[in-house]
Amino acid sequence: MLRTLMLGTAIALALPVAASAQTQTMNAISGTRLDIVATGEVTRVPDIARINAGVVTTAPTATEAIAQNARQMASVRQALRQAGIADRDIQTSSINLYPDYRQDERGTNPRLIGYRASNEVSIRFRDIAATGKILDALVAQGANQINGPSLGLDKPEEALDEARVEALRIARARAEIYARAAGKRVGRMLWISESGGGYQPPMPMMRMQAAERDASTSIEPGEQSVSVTLMVGFELE
Repeated sequence: MLRTLMLGTAIALALPVAASAQTQTMNAISGTRLDIVATGEVTRVPDIARINAGVVTTAPTATEAIAQNARQMASVRQALRQAGIADRDIQTSSINLYPDYRQDERGTNPRLIGYRASNEVSIRFRDIAATGKILDALVAQGANQINGPSLGLDKPEEALDEARVEALRIARARAEIYARAAGKRVGRMLWISESGGGYQPPMPMMRMQAAERDASTSIEPGEQSVSVTLMVGFELE
């Protein structure tokens, strides 16, 4: 009982202290509080590309479908290595084998006609200028399923830091506008909160570029936006 009473007394004594601290924090702002939301944005040319490439094969038996697929995928992997793609930038993403059925004219009585095997790898290209040639080489070596590319930044930290500085500059400039309109001046900065940031990747452009003897796939990297949004509090005096 005595321990319970002592605990209750301690809590009761602590509550006025906490309330007093909160009141002092609220009263610490002598001027007008202004909250600003600002987004800083910078652009970069993408320096890395990612694609998914694979082989789909069909055969009367499952064993034959897998064997054909393995042979074609070996050629695809060899083409990637010859193009200078490191093993760490090649990762198997899916392997599938399923029966292939065909229905009659009435859409009934499905009949097994064989098996379909697929093998897909995810590939990172660090030389975007060579991506088109690599895609053409993959197709020549039997890759019949390609998705991508998606373009991005390999190390976006520097660009994000520049966007943070830009967001803070915009917030300060915007606070100055409000202060002048209100007949005040911008005092101290009360707080900063980062609410989000990221990329706005452009749609990749793939086109067939005519040449004298053949055609090759051309990849246009364009530019990519990196943005950070800050919420900043100021005191107007």
